[in-house]
Amino acid sequence: MKILKTVNLTKIYGAGETAVHALDGVSFEVECGEFVAVVGTSGSGKSTMLHMIGGLDTPTSGDVIVDGRALGDLDDESLTIFRRRNIGFVFQQYNLIPMLNVWENVILPVKLDGKKPQKEYVEMVVDTLGLSGKTANLPCTLSGGQQRVAIARALATKPGLLLCDEPTGNLDSQTSQDVLGLLKVTSEQFHQTIIMITHNEEIAQLADRILRIEDGRLKSL
Repeated sequence: MKILKTVNLTKIYGAGETAVHALDGVSFEVECGEFVAVVGTSGSGKSTMLHMIGGLDTPTSGDVIVDGRALGDLDDESLTIFRRRNIGFVFQQYNLIPMLNVWENVILPVKLDGKKPQKEYVEMVVDTLGLSGKTANLPCTLSGGQQRVAIARALATKPGLLLCDEPTGNLDSQTSQDVLGLLKVTSEQFHQTIIMITHNEEIAQLADRILRIEDGRLKSL
């Protein structure tokens, strides 16, 4: 079952001779439960593509279809709700709330949606990510653990799609390996679909499939 489809996805900044084609007709599909790495150099368009897929930015033309819904057909409020319920994000910057403890950070997206957290599921995610016994801690007190909290938070709403933008960019090599291993585990254990942006070929090898992007165009599928 396909959870994601992009059709001739294009993003142009500026106009005329100064126009920059950040994305140029990108089309691909992702199956439910697949772990896909998108590899490209800085400025290749990979982060722009991730933002289009996540509904954080609007394409100049083309379509993004997530779980059968075309994002371009949704108004701002509907898109916000759909994104909150169906798409999880993990960025280089953790974007955690410093005055909230680990548990409060993890369940925040669920509460923002006006729902009650599924305690057993969230506890299972927290345990899988090695955060059991640390849920009362503030994120800043965890050595190398803030990215784990960010991943747990992204999984708390049971999103159909998890988008990771250079998730190990600010981590040391050992913590990077730990986080990547956890992403692989969550992909398998929770049948989680993951799209991960990276410039590191070694990191990309952990994925089920690698997409390469150069100058806004996919080079291989």
